Amino acid sequence: MNSLDYGIIGNCKSAALVSKEGSLDWCCLPNFNSASVFAKLLDNKKGGGFSFEVDESYKTSQKYLWKTNILCTTFASEDAAFQVIDFMPRYPKENGNGGYYAPPDVIRFIYLLKGNPKIRVNYNPKLDYAKEETFTENHRYYLKSFTKKGKYDSLYLYTSLDLDQVLHKEEISLTGNAYFLMGYHEKLTDQSLERAYLKFQRTKTYWMNWSETTTKYPHFNEEIVRSALVLKALTFEQTGAVLAAATTSLPETIGEVRNWDYRFCWIRDASMVIKVMAGLGHMKSAHKFLEFIINIIPDKDEKMQIMYGINGEKELTEHILTHLDGYEGSKPVRVGNAAYIQKQNDIYGILMEVIYQQFLQFETTLENSEELWTIVRGIVRIVEEHWKQPDKGIWEFRTEERHFTFSKLLCWVAVDRAIKIGEILRHGINADKWKTLRKEIYDDIYENAWNEEKQAYTQSYGVSDLDASTLLMETYGFIRAKDPRYISTVKATEKELCYNGLMFRYKNKDDFGIPSSSFTICTFWLINSLYKIGEKDRALKRFDELLSYSNHLGLFSEDIDFETKRLLGNFPQAYSHLALIETAMNFSQGLSSEERLQAMLQQDDFL
Repeated sequence: MNSLDYGIIGNCKSAALVSKEGSLDWCCLPNFNSASVFAKLLDNKKGGGFSFEVDESYKTSQKYLWKTNILCTTFASEDAAFQVIDFMPRYPKENGNGGYYAPPDVIRFIYLLKGNPKIRVNYNPKLDYAKEETFTENHRYYLKSFTKKGKYDSLYLYTSLDLDQVLHKEEISLTGNAYFLMGYHEKLTDQSLERAYLKFQRTKTYWMNWSETTTKYPHFNEEIVRSALVLKALTFEQTGAVLAAATTSLPETIGEVRNWDYRFCWIRDASMVIKVMAGLGHMKSAHKFLEFIINIIPDKDEKMQIMYGINGEKELTEHILTHLDGYEGSKPVRVGNAAYIQKQNDIYGILMEVIYQQFLQFETTLENSEELWTIVRGIVRIVEEHWKQPDKGIWEFRTEERHFTFSKLLCWVAVDRAIKIGEILRHGINADKWKTLRKEIYDDIYENAWNEEKQAYTQSYGVSDLDASTLLMETYGFIRAKDPRYISTVKATEKELCYNGLMFRYKNKDDFGIPSSSFTICTFWLINSLYKIGEKDRALKRFDELLSYSNHLGLFSEDIDFETKRLLGNFPQAYSHLALIETAMNFSQGLSSEERLQAMLQQDDFL
């Protein structure tokens, strides 16, 4: 069994994880970054969960409803069967003023398939990360869970089943359909089975409509759509921020301390996600993210952080929850992320790439174009002042600063895209001055990042260590795919960093020792690079192999164990799924017109 056999449900306000056995083991309300109400994922005993107990004769299976973020878990025995359909409501408001109905609710719709299943409902919320005891009482129309010590919090459960039987975990005989609605707020209208079913149908329609607007590809279209749905589920609608993942403190390696809170918006990760989403036709997400950027940079001289809270918070102080045992005993459990104070020069180039893509498509009609142009000029000014300085790099080394090749590359990208934006907007304004800077950075990388002995671009200046991030040099236009230096870099990097079909980010020692798990996105980068240098068959074979390591729902976390291939790290990981989409798109775009047509004819979306 893959220990991260979970599905994500969400409504662009928050999210929850449901296990393969139908147990709701992680949920934060009312928002992604709120304290957990269920955290069994991080402590099997203290964390709290919401599950259904049946006898041993039942087998479970799980799938997403077609092209949605609605999860269906089937419990079936020889004589009885039922489904648990899990979702968080999201659909257009009826008032005609736009916007979406997306309350901080989880609905669990019980659909009776046959017989009279006997179940026990194990409803055990533990509010505020289970710091203090949570009390649950029957309040006639709902169960109310609340804390008496520490920070006050509360949660409400509505159901068509008997509240006392649910509260006391008594056996219940299902004689028809039923529902549970778990909400952060007390409901002001009567809840019913019919109302829950209507919310289900409206939410299903919303997700299917959203998926239908996603650009279709002849190869790997199912994987592209599922990954796009994951990325959408990790988007905070209110501000346009994109989370790195829905969880905190899932370890990169079991028993080690590489455990981080990923419920924040990294400018680098989010910019890459938005670029991919825009390429899939979801321009609204790109616009919302650009608004987010504009809102967090109010002053012309304000430096950009590498990450922000989903509401634009700038202080993300890290705390350790010592009372939780951690995922499979992997401590510490962290809330907040100290990396927000780090300096990473690569974020400027990645953000500039997103802005450039928007101007390329909309030119001067782009909304907020003047504010964005101010940001463009500000970024170039910052790059000009700081590109020669060392930084923490893409992998966020916590102690040491170096002249990382990837950071220098993205400084070059920032200036290169700024020049191109200037050509779109003002007939090459600032071009001469910026072209000089661009050449200076290019020459610096060309001379100092290349290692003659390794015949490759290395992790940082003056070292022989290789790094998977250098594989992106072609993607960003610094070097051509057929350039001998790039081909040599790809081959050397694969030889040194690839193990059992998976990639290390790097193998040199960092702040916590030598990495011992594979970083999922890096394997996608290698596959893309192999494809681009002409080794297409080998790339496709590696891609198919990597896809087989996803969980039963096609979801990926941040890391994969080299030996067992189990998923590790925070989950589901936006970085991993954006790379999956990019790789699948490259394979499809590389087909001939005849191959495209044949692939489309063979494809069955309904499977």
